[in-house]
Amino acid sequence: MLRKILIANRGEIAVRIIRACAEMGIRSVAIYTEADRYSLHVKKADESYCIGQEPLNGYLNIHALVDLAISRGCDAIHPGYGFLSENAKFAEACKERNIVFIGPDPEVILKMGDKTQARHAMTAAGLPVTPGSEGNLDDVDEALTVAEAVGYPIMLKATSGGGGRGIRRCDNAQELTHNYDRVISEATKAFGSAEVFLEKCIVNPKHIEVQVLADKHGHAIHLYERDCSIQRRNQKLIEIAPSPQLDEAQRQYIGGLAVMAAKAVGYSNAGTVEFLLDDTGRFYFMEMNTRVQVEHTITESITGVDIIEEQIRIAAGLELRHTQDEITKRGYSIQLRINAEDPKNNFLPSFGKITRYYAPGGPGVRTDTAIYTGYVVPPYFDSMLAKVIVSAATWHDTIKRAERALRDIGLFGIKTTIPYYLQILSHPEFQQADFNTGFVEKHPELINYSNKPRPEVLASVLSSVIASHTGL
Repeated sequence: MLRKILIANRGEIAVRIIRACAEMGIRSVAIYTEADRYSLHVKKADESYCIGQEPLNGYLNIHALVDLAISRGCDAIHPGYGFLSENAKFAEACKERNIVFIGPDPEVILKMGDKTQARHAMTAAGLPVTPGSEGNLDDVDEALTVAEAVGYPIMLKATSGGGGRGIRRCDNAQELTHNYDRVISEATKAFGSAEVFLEKCIVNPKHIEVQVLADKHGHAIHLYERDCSIQRRNQKLIEIAPSPQLDEAQRQYIGGLAVMAAKAVGYSNAGTVEFLLDDTGRFYFMEMNTRVQVEHTITESITGVDIIEEQIRIAAGLELRHTQDEITKRGYSIQLRINAEDPKNNFLPSFGKITRYYAPGGPGVRTDTAIYTGYVVPPYFDSMLAKVIVSAATWHDTIKRAERALRDIGLFGIKTTIPYYLQILSHPEFQQADFNTGFVEKHPELINYSNKPRPEVLASVLSSVIASHTGL
């Protein structure tokens, strides 16, 4: 087993990994730039080291991170998600310096990170893929020719893209011509690559992804699926496991496809195979994320499998502890990404000091976060503050528990997406499990919520004040 792990990340995912290390008896090493000096992950780790004054560069400096890991006696690095988590050069640098990279081999990261290579690999493995360009596009003229052949609308995508960036929907030739250079510019800035491809746009599909685990001994299993259809501009907001929109036959089919995909590319560690489901019931491979997902929490809730711990065990060379028939699911789980954004102001980021914070609690409620009362949310990073994860036996009970948990939260000093999520949870289409990726755009009226406290909330606050002054 590994003895000491450097966590090449920040915020809530760093805290999550630190907690897993603590339970496994592994020492944890945190890193931070000056903007994160007072972040919770810095306080929680066994050791913490500053990696620079500039907010972002330190988290992206491959050789500095590997050097730090070696100098502090670490035998492994966990990249979390984002930053360098899907960077093949980072994985290769670890390999060259005899540091265990907690993730797949660099060759697999490279293949699955390149969307055109991934499409070719999945086609060869027998997975259904959306029609599109055979490879990267040479110029806008080729893009127009391919688009005409597959039919509009199309999605123009960065080959090395991810996280919803470097992607544009084009409904006609004029929009494709207009967006071509924009996507190339975005791709170059975000991913260091100007390569783009296109594929047929599946209009308002359901976004379904499957969690897989694979070891270095040829074993691979799936941990069922997650429904990530509630999203805005390709950014996930609410995730659900398992999907309330699939039947058991679809569930088994897509799980089998995901395991097939992992084995086809010699995958090891935790990964996610993402699919689009059209309105005729047909699945299409979209991409594979070669890292732990933000939403791994809900899979843990329904299966009882600690995915971070499994990542560490697999990286240490151990075999999977479970076979596929040992993996069972129980009930439903919903994750709500609490973002520092103002939904009423076009989701403008809201940064600053959190004047008061207390987390929700009670049965079936988990909160993953790195914030606390007095914490100053920096403007340099992703706007996600916390993940509220709720679980219950039925779909209806899970929704009601999610509503209760959101009303339990006390988070003051900045704007958040909490009121907006309450609107979504109460919408009939969501409650009836009848939604797709177009849900947010279809219902702009949900932004017009009231900021006034509900009567029952006022009554609860008043009771608390009375109790605190009477000693009850």
